[in-house]
Parts: sequence; structure tokens; C-alpha cells
Amino acid sequence: MSEYIDHDPNGTTVGQVEKQFFTFAGTDDPFVLESGASLGSVTLAYETCGTLNPDRSNAILVLHALSGDSHVAGYYRADDAKPGWWDIMVGPGKGIDTDKYFVICANILGSCMGSTGPASVNPATGKPYGTDFPLITIGDMVRAQKILVDHLGIDKLLAVVGGSIGGMQMLEWCVRYPDSVASAVALATTCRHSALAIAFNEVARQSIMADPNWRGGHYYDGPRPGMGLAIARMIGHITYLSDESMRLKFGRRLQNKSALSFEFGADFQVESYLQYQGNKFIERFDANSFLYITKAADYFDLAREHGNGSLVKAFSKCRARFLVVSYTSDWLYPTYQSKEMVTAMKKTNLDVSFCEIEAQWGHDAFLLPNDKLDHLMAGFLRSVAHASAAV
Repeated sequence: MSEYIDHDPNGTTVGQVEKQFFTFAGTDDPFVLESGASLGSVTLAYETCGTLNPDRSNAILVLHALSGDSHVAGYYRADDAKPGWWDIMVGPGKGIDTDKYFVICANILGSCMGSTGPASVNPATGKPYGTDFPLITIGDMVRAQKILVDHLGIDKLLAVVGGSIGGMQMLEWCVRYPDSVASAVALATTCRHSALAIAFNEVARQSIMADPNWRGGHYYDGPRPGMGLAIARMIGHITYLSDESMRLKFGRRLQNKSALSFEFGADFQVESYLQYQGNKFIERFDANSFLYITKAADYFDLAREHGNGSLVKAFSKCRARFLVVSYTSDWLYPTYQSKEMVTAMKKTNLDVSFCEIEAQWGHDAFLLPNDKLDHLMAGFLRSVAHASAAV
């Protein structure tokens, strides 16, 4: 810590953090997945910020979205160019205040950011799994996280917080482990994907599988399916934005302001931006992990899996207090989907607060600075912590 250079002029960073690893299961006691397949060994990468109090009652689990990782806040090294992906929210005095709470963030099962996934070595062959890795579900991700939380000696989480696919995991936590969650925050998420969301994911997956370098998912000894993954990211990135945000950011401005090229290049700034996002993504993410995680998200259906088709019945298993937040410009998981879950929660007499935040930046708005979300988060967690202390 003494060698850490403070990147935050306001002094509100958690400082230097460390990626940690937890391995469980084995050949004699495998981790059995919902598909019926099993993994002989599972590793989860995770990070913690703040201090766990003596009675272990101040722990908050933060769950990341599709391409996120365990690096939620702070810096690994003094010369890091960027902090963790939610540094704006997690830290001293921030919405999730690490002076008060102990924050855990784990990389999901199936990812490529330190946790076991298709790019990991299959102990049976000594080679990367590729598509020999079994299909996973949101439920599988959450069951693995529960084993990690148990390992950390935490019986009940003060809160579980998640946005997008992280929000799906949060909902799964609340239904599957109702006695282990005191409260939950759902940000820009859904109880199940719409046909539109599934369609975008399928087009993205097909772009990867059509890349000749994909080779049925067994490409780790040669060229990666970079073009397919870049296009998949470009497709996904469009869904994370909004018409208004793209109009304000790009409009129809040309990359070369003088004239059209009359070639099939990036004439418009928005084209160049998407190409940049796609090319940047292939430097840090694995194509097979993209396939597996998007499929898990498409499979997720809280009502079908836990309520025999009834969302009310599924939420009747919960005990947590909820804060549900949607964004006006989010057309991937629009507000009506958040209202649907809030209605079902209220029918089971759950304590739920709902807020639709005016924002022009689309689905990704929950990852961007927003004073209203900061105040909502801080107030909700403060109320939950006070209620828990009074019990």
C-alpha cells in the first residue's frame, strides 16, 4: 500500500487491491451443473474491498455484467491506466461505501478473467476445454459464488447488487438462497430475456461461429476468431447505447470531415467507434466465453425455473428488501420489465422500492456517473444496515 500512487485527486479510491483465487471441487467431489454435466475443479477469481466487521454482517456482493470481471474498484498497480469497472460507485464515501461495507466481487463461472471457463485447461486432456466445456446457467454461476461466500465465512450478505446479467445473478441469489440475502439492488436488468434480446445474442454468436478461425471452438493453438468476436461486440455495443446517446455523440459526422471516401471504409464516426470497440474487445476477451455467457443469459427465466411459470410464485421464496432501478433510454431491458418484477414482488408483500432514472445513455447508464443512483444506493444500504443492526 505504501507504494500506491493516489490516482484520485479527491482521495476517494479504495487504493491498491489484489486479484485472489479460490478453487473448489475435485475429481472425487465434482461441481455438478444444472445440465447434469460436471466440472472436476472450479476456480473463481475474486476481489475484496473494505473491512469485514467482527460479526461478518457488512458484506456486499457485487455481480458484474457479461464482459466484466472481479476488478470492481481501485488499482492493481500504481501505473494502471484505469481503475476497476465500478470505481465510481465502490469506494470510501461513495454509493457503496467501503468505509462501512466489505465488498466482494467474483468473476463468473464461464468467463475468461481468472475463473474457470472454456479457455481453462481441461485436466482430463491437458488442453483448453474449448467447446468441450459444458453449457452453464445463471444458477450454476450463483451456486459457485455461494461456495465462495461460505468459504469467506459469511452466513448472510447485507446486500447483493447487480446490473444487467449481474442483476440476473442477483435475482437468482434471492430466490435460491433467501436466508442468505438481507437486501438486493437490481439495476437495468430483467427476469428473462425478450425475443429481441435473444435475437441480438444469437446474431452475435453466429458471427463468432462463422469465423473460419473458430474451428468448432478449438482454436487455442492457433489464430483466434478475432473478426467474429469483434463483430459480436459491435452488435452488443449497439444494444448498450441509445438512439439519443448515439445522436449526441456521433450524429452523422464524418470521420474525414472533408468528404465521403466512396469506399467501404469507416466514413462515419459511429462506424469508426464501433470498429474500435470491436478491436479493443478481442484483446481482452475470449470468443468461447462470449458464447457461453450469452447462452446462459438467454436460458435464464426466473418464473420458469423457480415458480412453475409464475413470477409471483418465484418471488414468494424471497426474504430480501429490494431496490429496483431502470433507465428511461434502456431499450435492451426497458422499464416495463423492471415494473413487471416490482409488481410480482409487491404481490408477495416484499419490501420493494422502485425508481426509473432519466438518462440518455441507454443500457450502460448504470455504469456511468449518476448522482441520483449514488444517493439511492447509499440511502438504501444505510437503511438496510440500520435495520439489520436493530435485529
